[in-house]
Amino acid sequence: MLAALIEGLNSEPRVAANVCWAFSSLAEAAYEAADVADEAAEPNTYVLSCIFGNIIEKLLATTDRVDGNQHNLRSAAYEALMEMIKNSPKDCYATVQQTTLIILEKLNRVLAYENTVTQMSDRAQLNDLQSLLCATLQSVMRKVTPEDAPKISDQMMNALLQMLNGVNGRAYGVQEDALLAVSTLIEVLGDHFMKYMDAFKPFLIQGLKNHEEHQVCQAAVGVTGDVCRALTVNILPFANEIMLLLLDKLGDNNVHRSIKPQILGVFGDLALAIGPEFKNYLDVVLQTLHQASNAQVDKSDYDMIEYLYELRESCLEAYTGIIQGLKGTGEVPNAEIGLLNPHVPNIVHFIKCIASEEDNSDQVLAAACGAIGDLCAAFGLTILALLDVEPLTNLLTKARRSKSTKAKTLATWATREIRKLKNTAASS
Repeated sequence: MLAALIEGLNSEPRVAANVCWAFSSLAEAAYEAADVADEAAEPNTYVLSCIFGNIIEKLLATTDRVDGNQHNLRSAAYEALMEMIKNSPKDCYATVQQTTLIILEKLNRVLAYENTVTQMSDRAQLNDLQSLLCATLQSVMRKVTPEDAPKISDQMMNALLQMLNGVNGRAYGVQEDALLAVSTLIEVLGDHFMKYMDAFKPFLIQGLKNHEEHQVCQAAVGVTGDVCRALTVNILPFANEIMLLLLDKLGDNNVHRSIKPQILGVFGDLALAIGPEFKNYLDVVLQTLHQASNAQVDKSDYDMIEYLYELRESCLEAYTGIIQGLKGTGEVPNAEIGLLNPHVPNIVHFIKCIASEEDNSDQVLAAACGAIGDLCAAFGLTILALLDVEPLTNLLTKARRSKSTKAKTLATWATREIRKLKNTAASS
C-alpha cells in the first residue's frame, strides 16, 4: 500500500492531492497505534519509521510541482508534511531536523523572490506559499528538542522578521501566520527568546495596534501572553507600553469582541510574570475586570452565551494570575497581597454569581475552582467565612462530578484547601 501511495504522488493533481490526505490520516493512525509506556510519551518507533524519510522526501518534491496550484495539491502536500512531522516518533528525529532546514531554506527563497513580483495573481500565490511554509515551520519547531532549538532560532527569527517587515507586511494573512510562528518559537525557546525582543517589539506593537484585521490583533495579543509566560520578570522593561496598548484596546468600541476576553487573560499572564511589580497596574485592571465580570448578554443568542463564557473564564484566569503573582511563591505571602483586600468581596461575589447559574462551561467551572483555591492559599483563615458558603460548596461539588479532568482536579484541590482552613480554625 505504501509503495502504491508513494507512486500515487506522481499522478495528476486531483489524485495526488487525495494521496496526500491519505498520508495525513495514515500518520495519525500509526502514531496512535504505536507502543508507549505512558500515553503522554512520544513513541520510540512506529510502523512508518522505516519509510518515513522516503515519504517526507516525496511530499517535499510534491510541494514543488509546477501544477501544485491545481486541486489544492500544494496545500494538501504541506498539510500531509505537517501531519507526518507532528505524528513522528523519536527514531525519525534526524529527518525532522533535516526538514526544518529545508523549510527554512524554501521560506528564504520565497522572501528573496517577493520583491520581483508585480502581478497580483503571483503575489496572492506567494502569500499563500508563505503562509503554508509558516504553518509547516510551526509543526517542525514543536518537534525540535530544547537543546537543538537555539541552533536554528536565529535563522527562523530572521525569516519571520523579514516577513513582518517586508512589502508583504500589508498582507494581513501573512502577518498573522508570521505572528503564530513566532508564538511557537517562544514556546520552544522559553526565556532564550529575550535576545529577540528588541527586534521583535515594534512588530508586536504594530500587531496590537492593528484595527483593520482582528485576526492579526488577536494573534498579537496571543503572542503577548506567550512572551509574558516565557520571559517572566524580564518582561518588565516592556510592561508599561504593553499595558497602555491593551487597556486602550479594551476601551475601543471598534475592536472585535473576540479580542477582549483574550486581553483580560493577558493581564493574568503579566501579573504572574512580574509578581509584586504588578501593583502599578492593579487598580485600573481590577476596575476593568469588575466591569467585565458584570457583563450580561442575550441568553437566547448562542454566540453571545459562548462569548459570555469566554469573558468569565478570562476574568477568572486574570484574577488567578493576579492573586498568584502578588502572593509570590514563598510560604509566606508577599506584603503586596494586602492590596487585594478591598477587592476580595467583588471577586467572591463574581464566583457566587457564576455558581448561581445552572449552565456554565467546564472551562468556567475549572477557572472558578482554581480562583477559590488560590484565594484560600493567599488569604488563609481571614477568607474562610466568605468561601465556606453554600453556593460555592455546591459549585465545587458540581465541578468534582464534571466530565472535565481539569475541573475535577481543581475542584478537589480547592475543596482540600477549604477543609485545611476549617481544620486550622477548629484546632485554634
